[in-house]
Amino acid sequence: MSGLRPPPPLLYEPVLEAALREDLGRAGDITTDAVVPAGAAATADLVARREGRVAGLAIACRAFTLLDPQVQVEFRAADGDDVAAGTVLAVVSGPARAILSAERVALNLLGRLSGIATQTRRVVALVAGTRARVADTRKTTPGLRALEKYAVRVGGGSNHRHGLDDAVLIKDNHVAVAGGVGEAVRRAKAAVGHLVKVEVEVTSLVQVQEALDAGAEVILLDNMTPGQLREAVALVAGRAVTEASGGITPENAAEIAATGVDVVSLGWLTHSVAAWDVALDVVVG
Repeated sequence: MSGLRPPPPLLYEPVLEAALREDLGRAGDITTDAVVPAGAAATADLVARREGRVAGLAIACRAFTLLDPQVQVEFRAADGDDVAAGTVLAVVSGPARAILSAERVALNLLGRLSGIATQTRRVVALVAGTRARVADTRKTTPGLRALEKYAVRVGGGSNHRHGLDDAVLIKDNHVAVAGGVGEAVRRAKAAVGHLVKVEVEVTSLVQVQEALDAGAEVILLDNMTPGQLREAVALVAGRAVTEASGGITPENAAEIAATGVDVVSLGWLTHSVAAWDVALDVVVG
């Protein structure tokens, strides 16, 4: 997938190191150390057990080389590839102990990220033909946000804000404390720089109008019915970006997108997607 850059190693190597430390514990891999001779070498295929879209392949395979730099990885696929069940994604060779000890960490991460990419691809296909973009949310696994949001991009989706510091999103609790949608938007616009967009969550057409009057650039239409979404889109009339969110899944994404909203955001992409089935098979003989 051209133009798609994975996160820099600075963002994912600490994740892999922490996962390896968690798995190895205080005494290391006592099973592998007992069964596999110290000097043994092995070759293993990283294999897709199901059809899907690959995401995080090189990132996941870094677990092997972090454990032992002598491990070699030959990639047979790349992030963004759509592969069939049985496809060999990479061949891992070198010190057997390192390959076996890093196996679960590599598979867990690759399965998680490829599962997200595969299901994002599915939702993007479902809303094709509408104007809506598919976006994620901040409902990510703690510590894995940069990687999970990368997987959404691999699947053809878009990223919402990455954290609390790159965009303003005024939620219902902010509105309650501020005393109303309009007041919250006005305070935000007065406080942030000119390059920071202000989005506000609304639940009614009255609040949509308040958001428009206060100059919100993006309006999040929360848990509205398709009929309400169409009315809101007509009221906004292009004066702000409209985003539908709340309870959106593959089962209703197409209907929501057909209302004319600009963005359909799904926390489902990162909090409810099943891991992709991928395995490591040692080549014998």
